[in-house]
Order: sequence, then structure tokens, then C-alpha cells
Amino acid sequence: MANAPRSARPIAMIAAALFMAAPHSASAVQPLHSDKPAAAIVDSDVRQEESLSKTEAGKVITAIDRTRDNIGTVRKTTKLDTVDIVFLTDAARSEGGPPPAIENKVKQHQEDVAELRQEIEANALLFNAIDSRRVQAEDVLAVEFDNPGKVVIYAAAKPPK
Repeated sequence: MANAPRSARPIAMIAAALFMAAPHSASAVQPLHSDKPAAAIVDSDVRQEESLSKTEAGKVITAIDRTRDNIGTVRKTTKLDTVDIVFLTDAARSEGGPPPAIENKVKQHQEDVAELRQEIEANALLFNAIDSRRVQAEDVLAVEFDNPGKVVIYAAAKPPK
């Protein structure tokens, strides 16, 4: 800064001050020492259940058909009262993946499902909700917004032990 023009010095000093303050302000937003950092961000009731894909097939297929519409809702979602994660245990990769009816529907909507997964990863609330249950975005088959404040996420995965 000694060789910088006089007019640049105040700007450089302000930038340095902002840089130094940044880590302190970030810790106020997301407590890093918490046992549940996701809960601090999500601030929603994250529930899980296990089911079989044959039991949920109709709901999952309907949700996959609505993926294009749900992408916009995922993008706009900043607060939810309830996030329900439905583990389709028999559709997990370790079990051979989703059954043909669901797999074909995912392939039919392949681009939309890929975009949905990207939007979930970009949404802090939803990403932290699935991450808190050790669900990878690539295992999400569909989402369904049942009513305001509630989302159901269908995942081809097994719950953490």
C-alpha cells in the first residue's frame, strides 16, 4: 500500500477491514460448534420414514411427473415447517436401484430430475435437511409439496444407522 496512489489507500483499508470481519459475521449465522448445524439453518422439523417403492410407487411417479413445476418451488423455498424424507429402502443402489416403473419415469424426466437435484444442493434448507439424514442429492427421486410449509422428499436410499 505504500506505493499505491493516495486515492486507493482508503479503499484498500476498507476492503482489508471487511475481509477481517467476514469470518466473525459468518459464525453468527451458522454456529459451527453446534452438534446440529443443520438444525440451526433448517429450523424445520425433519422427519424420516422407511417404505417400499411398491407401496409409494404411485406417489413417487406422480411427484416425478410434477418435477418441472416443483423445481421452481424448490428454488423459492426458504422456510418449511416440516421436511419428510421417505427412504425407499428397496430402491437403494445397494438393492439394485428403483424398480422399473420408477426408473423409467426418472429416465423420462431425466433432465428435470437432474435440475431438481441441483436446486436441492443449492438450497441451504433442503440440502441440510437431506444431509442431516445422510441422503445424497443423486439419490433423490422426487419432491412433493403437500401443503404450504411441508415437503416430502422421496429418496432411493437406506437411512443412516
